[in-house]
Formats: sequence, structure tokens, C-alpha cells
Amino acid sequence: MMSSAQSNLPLCVYISTGGTIAMKIDPVRKAPVPALSGDELLATVPGIRAIAQLEVVNLFNVPSGYMDPPRWIALQQAVAAALERPEVDGVIVSHGTDTLEETAWFLDLTLASDKPVVLIGAQRNASSPDFDGPRNLLNAARVCANAQAHGLGAMIAMNNQINAARDVSKTHTADVESFKSGDFGVLGVADEDRVVLARRPMRRQHLPLLGGTLPRVEIIPMFGGASGDLLRAAVTLGASGIVIQALGCGNVNADMYEAIRYATGQGIPVVISTRVPHGRVSPSYGFDGGGATLKAVGAVFADDLSPQKARILLMLALQSTQDTDRLQALFDR
Repeated sequence: MMSSAQSNLPLCVYISTGGTIAMKIDPVRKAPVPALSGDELLATVPGIRAIAQLEVVNLFNVPSGYMDPPRWIALQQAVAAALERPEVDGVIVSHGTDTLEETAWFLDLTLASDKPVVLIGAQRNASSPDFDGPRNLLNAARVCANAQAHGLGAMIAMNNQINAARDVSKTHTADVESFKSGDFGVLGVADEDRVVLARRPMRRQHLPLLGGTLPRVEIIPMFGGASGDLLRAAVTLGASGIVIQALGCGNVNADMYEAIRYATGQGIPVVISTRVPHGRVSPSYGFDGGGATLKAVGAVFADDLSPQKARILLMLALQSTQDTDRLQALFDR
């Protein structure tokens, strides 16, 4: 029976989706595999019950590389349903780190509630002697229960740092301090004595889900000697939109330029991002394949969004428009 003291604590719905945080070393494969439920993860953090009431939903138990649009939609529906309940103060999602920033951004764009949504993962699996999952889960509950966390959108809480979904990316394959927000920095920190929130994300927008499926959008990389054939193949295979992982501030070679011109000529929206970790893309250069020539053939520029985040915004935008000006306005917002 729940004590009256416990019943006065904030209620957070904890949705478990898998990832390294839910893995242990398999004795046969001698490598981490999915193993732990959300309830079992919660049992590793007994102190969490003094911070919030936790209601566990075991949605998936998959590596984060398995996350895809159908699973994003299922997760979004589960999170939205929890947030709609008036007694729920926020939602925690545990998830693998490899696509954690994509899922966070998808939720940030598609959820309308001001209640906090805190995503976590772990860089070390549950068989590791320095498993970082319990600390991240504890801090997620602290953020979820914090009244100041309302209106911040989806966040990632890892290694005592709180990052906004739009800005954050995984920057190291193994370090526990992998998630960083580039030029703009963290939203705040989870110190030992309290959660400190220092800024609010200003560039937020809402693109609701309009159906049970999302348009197909492919990412095509630019590199020295790229032929443009992969872009043409994506058009042939039925892509509804394409994101180019371009060079520098949004440039490609002449062959890729011709492929982009072909795609836009077929009515396929093409968005220009960059493989460079920081900074905006812009239509600056005038050679064939320079940003100015890409803009002239109808390409859209992704501002400072990474290719993977630009893809998610484009998928959601294509539910309602293919108009270049309207798409550009969404990327500029």
C-alpha cells in the first residue's frame, strides 16, 4: 500500500525501450544483449522512490539502431497518452544512445504538452562495474519532478547534464560524457543537492503526426568523388524527400549538383545539411555545387540541424507540404 507521503510525490511515467541501459553480458555470446525490463532497471535505483512515484511501461527492448519511424510513432503515442493524464507530471524514456538524439528530436517536434519529457540511456551496460544507467535514471526522475522543467520540451539527461533535444548530439562512442550541445551548451545540470536549470530552448516548434506512417526520406552523403548515383537511386526507389550530408556550409561537387537538380526537377524536396558538427549551412558559394547554385535549383537549407535531425523535420513537414518556401520557413524557425 502506498503511504500518504509517497502519494504526495510527483507521478512520472517511465517508458522503457531498450538500449545499452537494458543490456547485460550474455554468457554464450560474451557480449551485451537486451536483458532488463524497465521494472528491473528501476530496482537498481532504490532512492528514486523518495523523489517520485514511477509507473513503468515496457514498450520495447531493442538496440537503438532498431528504432525507426513505426517505433517512433508508437513511442510518441505512448508518451502523449501519459502526458494527457492530469495526474501525470512528466515522462521518462530509457533508450539506447546511438539514436537517442533522433528520438528526442522526434518527440520534441510532435508532442504538444508542456510537461517534461526526459530521455536517458547508458554508455556502459548493466554488467559493467561502473554502469551509468542508475545515476541517469535517478537524475531523470529529479528533472521530471522539477516544476521548472515545464516548457523545455524533450530533454536528454546524461552524466549529470541536461540537454535540449534540438541541440544535443552524441559526440563520443564510449565516454559517459558523450552528449553535448555544441555552441549553445547545456540547459542545466543535476548537482548532488539540486537540479539547476540555466536557460530555456528558444527554437521550438510543433509538427503533429497526421497519420500512421511517415514519408520516406533518405540521407545521401557527399564526399570526395561522390557521383550522385545514390541520390538518383533514392529517387528511383520512391523517396519522398532527400537530405544531403553536404560539405562545409552546404556545398557539393558538380556531379552531386546535377543529381540534386534532377531530384528537384522531379518535384522531390532536397534539404542541404552538412557533415561538419557545428555551424549553419547557407547559400554562399557560386560554383556549380556551391550553396547559391543549390538554392537556385530549389534546395532547402537545414540551418544548423544535423542530417539525421533534418531528416526527421522533413519527414514530419512532408505530411502537409512540399512547397519549398514553406519547408524553408520550418527549417529557419
